[in-house]
Amino acid sequence: MHTIIFPKLNSVIHSPLRLAIMNILHGKKEADFVFLKERTNSTVGNLSIQIGKLKKEGYIQVSKQFKDNYPQTICTITPKGVEAFTEYGKAMQAYLTSHKA
Repeated sequence: MHTIIFPKLNSVIHSPLRLAIMNILHGKKEADFVFLKERTNSTVGNLSIQIGKLKKEGYIQVSKQFKDNYPQTICTITPKGVEAFTEYGKAMQAYLTSHKA
């Protein structure tokens, strides 16, 4: 019998909404709050909380600016975030391919 050892999944990224945010930012490098809200179909409050958790971990940077006299929040993935997302992807791949062992 072969024992499979699964890698630990990053609990910060593993949340569905945070995973969606990281996936979007990994592909686009940056996105504004409205875009993230629309793409994730999230509420303003929940999105704000999840962005805060990713920011606290150092996975994203959040900047505020004005566009056409309206406040705009921009989220940008950090190098630490890219690395964490890449490692998370590798860990998930190990889970998905483990049945082949």
